[in-house]
Amino acid sequence: MSELADVRVRDVMRKEFDLVDGMLTVKEALLGMRYPDTRCLLVDKRHSDDEYGIVLIADIAKQVLAADRSAERVNLYEIMSKPVFSVPAEMNLKYCARLMQRFGLTLAPVIEAGKVSGVVSYHDLVMTGLMTLLKGSTSNRS
Repeated sequence: MSELADVRVRDVMRKEFDLVDGMLTVKEALLGMRYPDTRCLLVDKRHSDDEYGIVLIADIAKQVLAADRSAERVNLYEIMSKPVFSVPAEMNLKYCARLMQRFGLTLAPVIEAGKVSGVVSYHDLVMTGLMTLLKGSTSNRS
């Protein structure tokens, strides 16, 4: 699979994501989501020396729904993970998969020029990255 060496995270990432303020309540954030397919909310930096945060939909299920907490009273900053583990846009696909596996990540924000430019998940790595290569190698054999 030497073709994988040419595929970068920026080639497979989702460019649509929700970047929100950590002061929002869970209710406000969920009702305002434009891209629920990303399965997360990225929490914006409060200032230049701050870091990005992340709230997975699973975090909301575990820390709000299962804990019987009110979505109207819980702010995102209370349940977010921060700092978030991110990957550079130019990272090779296979190394991204290894990094995510090593640290138990299911998705990660993609950083380019110091800002979030997308979100990448295992689904994107396989179905957009690897699957495209596999389809291409099949058509090359015919």
